[in-house]
Amino acid sequence: MEEQEAISFLTQQQAAEIDDLLMGHLGFSIDQLTELAGLSVASAIAEVYKPSKYNCVLVICGPGNNGGDGLVAAHHLHHFGYKPCICYPERTPNPLFSRLVTQLESLSIPFLPVESLSRELLKFDILVDAIFGFQFQGKNSGPPYDDLIHSMSSLREHSPIIVSVDIPSGWHVEDGDLSGEGIKPDMLVSITAPKLCAKTFRGPYHFVGGRFVPPSIVEKYKLKLPTYPGASMCVQIQKLPQVNVKADDPFVQFRVWFDDAVAAGLKEPNIMALSTATKDGKS
Repeated sequence: MEEQEAISFLTQQQAAEIDDLLMGHLGFSIDQLTELAGLSVASAIAEVYKPSKYNCVLVICGPGNNGGDGLVAAHHLHHFGYKPCICYPERTPNPLFSRLVTQLESLSIPFLPVESLSRELLKFDILVDAIFGFQFQGKNSGPPYDDLIHSMSSLREHSPIIVSVDIPSGWHVEDGDLSGEGIKPDMLVSITAPKLCAKTFRGPYHFVGGRFVPPSIVEKYKLKLPTYPGASMCVQIQKLPQVNVKADDPFVQFRVWFDDAVAAGLKEPNIMALSTATKDGKS
C-alpha cells in the first residue's frame, strides 16, 4: 500500500493537458481510456467490497466522460458477480456511450428512471457516483443531478457504501467540498493520478487506477505514481484509519475488526497473540 503523501496530485489544467496528450500523439482513443478507467473502478470495488456481501450496486452516470467510466464499471461488475443497476438520466448521442448502453442492455442490466431514485437508494449495498469528473467546477449542477447529489450526501451511517469515480460529485476539482454539501464517499478511485481535491478526502479507501500512463507524461509532469502489484489495474494509496470500539458485544466488535483486516489485504489476518494477566493487572 502506497502512502498518499508520496503520490502526485494534479491540478485541473494538468489533468486536462494529460488527457489531451494521451489522446493526441500518444495514440490513445477515448474508447481505450474509458475502458481502462471503468475497469480500474470495478477492480477497486471488487478488492474491498466482495459481491458475497455487497451484491446490489447502483451506478449513477452523468452525461460526460465520468458517466462513461461508470457504464464500463457496471459492465465489469456484472462479470465480477455483482448485480448492477444503472441510472443514466441524460443519454448522450456520442457513439461510444451508445455502444456502452447497448452492451449493458445485452446483459439485461436494468436502467432505472431517475424520478423515483431518491426513494430507492437505501435498497442498494453500493452506490457508484459517476456523475461529474474533473471538468466540473463545484457549482450548482442543475436537475436532476442536484437532487441526486443531495440525496447521496445526506445518507448516514449504515447506509449504502458510496464509491466516487475520480472526483466526488459536488466537489471542486482542486478545492474540494467547498459548500459542504457534496458527496462524502467511502471510497475514491482516482483516474490517472489523484486530483488536488483528493487531499481533503477522509474516507477509508483511496485507490488510483492509471497503469496506462506512459513514461513521457511521468517525466513531463514530474509525477510520482504508485507501484501496481502483479496484474492489478488499481492500487490502494490510503491506509485505513484506526478502528474505534463501536459495539457493546465483543463478538460483534471482533467481526468489525476482522472484516477490516481482511478488506485491507493484510497477510494472514487470522493470526492472533494471547496475553494473560493476574487480577491486579500484572503479567
